[in-house]
Amino acid sequence: MARRAIVTGANTGIGKAAAVALAREGIEVIMACRNRERGESARAEIVEATGNSTVQLMTVDLASLESIADFAGEFTRRFDRLDILFNNAGITLTSRQTSVDGNEMVFAVNHLGPFLLTNLLLETLKSTPAARIVNVASSVHKNARLNSDDLQMEEGWDGRNAYACSKYLNILFTYELSRRNHRSGITANCFNPGLVRSQFFRDYHPVPFMLRVVLKLIGRSPERGAQTGVYLATSPELEGKSGKYYEDGKEIESAPGTYDPDLAAKIWAYSESLVAEYLTPSGPATR
Repeated sequence: MARRAIVTGANTGIGKAAAVALAREGIEVIMACRNRERGESARAEIVEATGNSTVQLMTVDLASLESIADFAGEFTRRFDRLDILFNNAGITLTSRQTSVDGNEMVFAVNHLGPFLLTNLLLETLKSTPAARIVNVASSVHKNARLNSDDLQMEEGWDGRNAYACSKYLNILFTYELSRRNHRSGITANCFNPGLVRSQFFRDYHPVPFMLRVVLKLIGRSPERGAQTGVYLATSPELEGKSGKYYEDGKEIESAPGTYDPDLAAKIWAYSESLVAEYLTPSGPATR
């Protein structure tokens, strides 16, 4: 039976490169994209490049809890297995914005969206032997000034810190997910893709000159950026290995605070409180 993967943000950058690599291995890739037109264009390119006609598109807006619940509901109605969940989509902003649910936007898209999506798909993942969750983190998490009592930065919002904190939360989430599901057969790992030449900074207007120079000189291709994530998703060497942080195909240490189980549990509980209505059997997720 062919393996099946969901890749969020699969129409560009690391997500698209990961989708291509997975499709080349014969995996049925579900591209989870916000924009249908751009998603369809990317899907056609991926099918042509890989010869894998099973690549499909489903739309989801990770800034909207309702959209995520609708996506997960549709997926679980259509499919009975999920081998790989590749949480890639993310944003960075230059001004504080809020989502349709009233959450700070970087926190909403980079952390809360993947948190809800993963939890809604857990039962399907658990029913699939040796399913894997791969979360895209970043080395900038080491610069995060995280205030666990103000995760949405209602005071002192700063774009660089908002992004760094969201990546810190991705790692905390990965480790806690691994702890909570260690007997289920699911593995959860995360990785640093490095500085990648992509459309990631499209919300910077304009992109700072020095950033453009740095990206041109030392930025990685999306293919290289995705490489470790694809390794985590597919390598037989990693079967059963969980709760780790990787860079360039090697397990490395993340910031010391990311290993704090009490902090992870606190953030899990807070995140769960924000999405609780979508996790209950009678909630919107069952529509």
